[in-house]
Amino acid sequence: MAHQEDEVQELQRRLAGLTARVYRLEQRLGLEPEVPVEPRREAVVPAEAAATPLMQPIPVAPPGEGQPVVPSALAPAAAAESLESVVGGRWLNRVGIFAVFIGAFYFLTYAIENKWIGPAGQVTIGLLAGMGVIAWSEKFRQRGYRFFALSLKAVGIGVLYLSLWASFQYYHLVPASVAFLGMVIVTAATAAISIRQDSEVLAAFALLGGYLTPVLVSTGMNRAVELFSYVALLDVATVVLTVFRPWRRLLLGSFLGTLLLYVGWYDQFYDQSQMLRTFGFATLFFAIFASVPVVRSLRRAGEGGRAEAVSPVLIGLTLINAATYFLQAYDLLHHLKPDPMPGIAVCLGALYLILAWQLRRDAEAEQSPAASLIPLLHVALAVGFLTIAIPLKLERHWITLGWLAESGLLLYVSYRTRSELLYRMGIAALALGVLRLLLYDNFYVETLVFNWRFLTYGAAIAVLAGVIHMAQREGEHGLEIALPIIAINLLALFALHYEIADYFARRTAEITQTFGPGSWQYTSQWRTLTLARDFTYSAVWMIYGAGLLSVGFWKRSAFLRWQALILLAVTIVKVFTYDVSQLEKGYRIMSLIALGVLLLGISFVYQRDWLKLSTRSRAAERSAEGGTP
Repeated sequence: MAHQEDEVQELQRRLAGLTARVYRLEQRLGLEPEVPVEPRREAVVPAEAAATPLMQPIPVAPPGEGQPVVPSALAPAAAAESLESVVGGRWLNRVGIFAVFIGAFYFLTYAIENKWIGPAGQVTIGLLAGMGVIAWSEKFRQRGYRFFALSLKAVGIGVLYLSLWASFQYYHLVPASVAFLGMVIVTAATAAISIRQDSEVLAAFALLGGYLTPVLVSTGMNRAVELFSYVALLDVATVVLTVFRPWRRLLLGSFLGTLLLYVGWYDQFYDQSQMLRTFGFATLFFAIFASVPVVRSLRRAGEGGRAEAVSPVLIGLTLINAATYFLQAYDLLHHLKPDPMPGIAVCLGALYLILAWQLRRDAEAEQSPAASLIPLLHVALAVGFLTIAIPLKLERHWITLGWLAESGLLLYVSYRTRSELLYRMGIAALALGVLRLLLYDNFYVETLVFNWRFLTYGAAIAVLAGVIHMAQREGEHGLEIALPIIAINLLALFALHYEIADYFARRTAEITQTFGPGSWQYTSQWRTLTLARDFTYSAVWMIYGAGLLSVGFWKRSAFLRWQALILLAVTIVKVFTYDVSQLEKGYRIMSLIALGVLLLGISFVYQRDWLKLSTRSRAAERSAEGGTP
């Protein structure tokens, strides 16, 4: 009796372990497990009345609740069996299918070489075999062998395409139109099966076959309209399919197939006479893929659906589609006069702004932070195309002014919309403008101060002042304010430096034209102008430093005062190391006296502490500045 009870307990433990394993497999396969029915409790039967121990009810605990611990001796076997299932059930299946396909191919090749089967018979056998394998796979699917059934369908679909290709290209039994129609039917049937069985793998097979069809039935002739019309229909069908099924990866496959067919045709057949037609189809392809986020958003809004997770596929497709179309347009149209590319860049920027506006409305309706990423991505593309349009359309300093104006607009909009992305884009456009102004722009000016160079520097300073103002309104402090202030002072000093240099350069050109180089009059005049220029540099630095120091006292900003003191220190070094040794006595005296008076005045202000800059008041000053260094 004790031995029988041990056997029953062992059976109970094993059954509970098997139940837990089945539950885990159902979870991995995404199946809904049936809720285990709690066994009815039987009345306790005395041991003497138990006729057969095996007839006792076996309690089955729900998975995850009170599961008995599987004996340690059985755990490694379960893990090994799981790996074995993957290798034996999937990888060997794939290798086996491939081997069968290759074997069948060799058999048919051997039969053809020995003339066992005629061309029509070979094609007929291939078509029947393909359809038969697809039908046979349904029996395995109905029995639960879904992966194996998909593999069989892949073989059957491949045999059908291969047979149709052979009927046209190899045996010339049917015209290209018949083979093309047959392949379209196979593609449509595969897509229909994929929708019915909710299989993304089959949909991928249908997509692959659809884009291979023009290659398989190619006659070597240029039939661009038929080819691109067919590709556009495939693209639209893919977009519609992915709207109703969460198969976003198919979009990348569709885009890649379209691009490969376009590049292949372009490399073989394109010439200038087909420019407008090619550009029209490229625009059509771009519009189809650009509409994907809007179509999906409108469908969710119409059905009241919840916001979807932002897909990296959708983000990548949006970026690649925009970049590819712009490059295609540039390649097709850049040689025209006048160049249409600036207008195309502006139109693309406007289009993406409109799309961003529509997508933002839908994102606000969904109230999903993640959904706002796609509208912001469209805004980024719009800004990018507008930024590209500026150098394409404008020249010289107008490019710099365009970027500065764009940065000011972006920063203002970011302030009003609280958009961090627009703010960063505005800063990037500002950096582009400032760097071009400092490193690239070469101005030719004939008037002092009232010229385009000084105006461009003033525009950059105005945008930086706007950045400071917005940062202060937002309660920012530290680098957000410090860096723009430093940039403003440096730009102002550069602008003044160039004005001084150009003024004396024009004067030097005048004496060169009047006296001619090498004469004693020219040498004397040139020496006088050089000394006056060097003295002017020192004087301007001292005046600017004094003015900056005054503003620092007025605004109670230690940060501004320290910048002024640094500038004055540089001026002191110049006066005592260069001016004293190089300038004539008159300029030397003026430099030293002016610097000395200025420094004494500054020292007097600090010593009298008229502005209450004691330790206690400095603490209050730092507090008033909001933490600016």
